[in-house]
Amino acid sequence: MRVLQLIDSLEAGGAERMAVSIANTLSESIERSYLCATRQEGLLKASLKPEVSYLFLNKTAKIDSAAIMKLKRYIKQEQISIIHAHSTSFFMATLMKLLRPGLKIVWHDHYGNSDYLEARQYKMLRLCSQYFSLILSVNSVLETWAKNHLKCERVSYLSNFATADAAQVLQTELKGTPGKRILCLANLRPQKDHPTLLKAFEIVNSHHPDWSLHCVGQDFEDAYAHSVYELVSQLQLQEQVFFYGSCPDSSAIIHQADIGVLASASEGLPLALLEYGLGGLPIVATNVGDCSSVLPKTLHEFLVPANSPEPLAKQLMVLIADADKRQQIAKLVKGYVLKEFSALAVRDKLMTFYDSL
Repeated sequence: MRVLQLIDSLEAGGAERMAVSIANTLSESIERSYLCATRQEGLLKASLKPEVSYLFLNKTAKIDSAAIMKLKRYIKQEQISIIHAHSTSFFMATLMKLLRPGLKIVWHDHYGNSDYLEARQYKMLRLCSQYFSLILSVNSVLETWAKNHLKCERVSYLSNFATADAAQVLQTELKGTPGKRILCLANLRPQKDHPTLLKAFEIVNSHHPDWSLHCVGQDFEDAYAHSVYELVSQLQLQEQVFFYGSCPDSSAIIHQADIGVLASASEGLPLALLEYGLGGLPIVATNVGDCSSVLPKTLHEFLVPANSPEPLAKQLMVLIADADKRQQIAKLVKGYVLKEFSALAVRDKLMTFYDSL
């Protein structure tokens, strides 16, 4: 079996990390595992295992004939039988199916705004979906949506999974006081709702001024990012809130933190929460998407409503006030994530899907 993971970029986003993780995991289980980035390379390229064959198309337009023919030749040369297309790369995968009808297309839906699906633009996706052999959705809401709106007969749920690299070399040293750091792994996108997080942290800071907030994720240098930095200044949190941009050493960063937080307005199944859990962090998050599936039911008090700074601050301070409780909760979350979201379990399920094609 030869399977190609197809993704638009290798920047450090959730869909991108999953494409790399799947390619790496499959490299130990199938004849040949491939990954192709269509438009842009990025930090995650360094995370690919040597056993994964890699191709970069440098696609510059929606219809880029040079990139299309390059991928067609590569698929023929390598005798690839399945394209596992992630997120918006479905269009390129569909073109390959039209050029090579024997290919099987698996489309993986990582759509992060699953709480606002009524606003999703999907006309082209619906058209292309008739050529898919299988759709994989990262949560049950997206699974139901695909069954009701797209033209593929087979739709299934496949959970995200995270892998922790204990030997990862530390490149990013967090500022602030050791033992008193809150970490947010999230690109600077409106969906991640940094303003709610900052307003919650302002409340935390008024009670615990020695604690700090550390935001790791890509800065797109747009209006949203500018508004986030402006809010930090307005709240006078410049000495307690730190931004690091996109970083390649998330596992090493997590080991420097004490609490993991996510204040998203909408989510699919966020990898950040899985990474927090594997890294031994207690978690406070908004109850959106499938965030609740990452925590055992006994810890659902640490899931709070979206767009609500006060409950978010309250639960952060519950953890801040009790170091023993933080350790106990971190142990519970880690055990739960290892059991429910292990790479091996997801790999075996994915292999079953591939075999069925």
